[in-house]
Amino acid sequence: MWITRLVAGAIVMGLVLVGGMAFRVWQVARIDDYTRADAIVVLGAAQYSGTPSSVFEARLYQAWRLYENGVAPRVITVGGKQEGDLYTEAASGKLYLEEKGVPSADILAVETGSDTLRSIEAVAATMHESGLSSAVLVSDPWHSLRTRTMARDAGLHAWTAPTRTGPAVYTRESQFHGIARETGALLWYQLTHFSADFPYEAGQ
Repeated sequence: MWITRLVAGAIVMGLVLVGGMAFRVWQVARIDDYTRADAIVVLGAAQYSGTPSSVFEARLYQAWRLYENGVAPRVITVGGKQEGDLYTEAASGKLYLEEKGVPSADILAVETGSDTLRSIEAVAATMHESGLSSAVLVSDPWHSLRTRTMARDAGLHAWTAPTRTGPAVYTRESQFHGIARETGALLWYQLTHFSADFPYEAGQ
């Protein structure tokens, strides 16, 4: 009998933990913090020969809006490239922002990072070397809590102002998938401090 109760208790505790984390992912996804920062950091996503995917373009457009509104004097794009790619995600993002009128001198491309954790660590190292300490992070809404957690763990003063457009927010299905995906990834990170970027299915 006690074994049954122990198992049932563990299941209930697990459900409470997962449910609470999912709620936090949803809660932080709703935050738009436009406090002034040293830099706007755009998390990379797929790009095709220098052209951002729709997911990445939505993030870059939000970063451009923040820059235009004076939230930070510089934008940092981040992300490496897949085998065979001509451009890194960071370089593709920089090209997009330059075409939107952001001066090249105000954009820093950190051309490394194959997942969220490596990208955040690369940005944090670059910012620390440049004497920068605060960042407003731009990604999809459901990605906000994990990126903020990782950035703070890397020693940055970080908050979020996610995109409100793009495939990540188009449908209820994409929103549910995003919350479920990020809940699992964040739990994994907090348990292991390793990254877990699960496949993105909301569209490209």
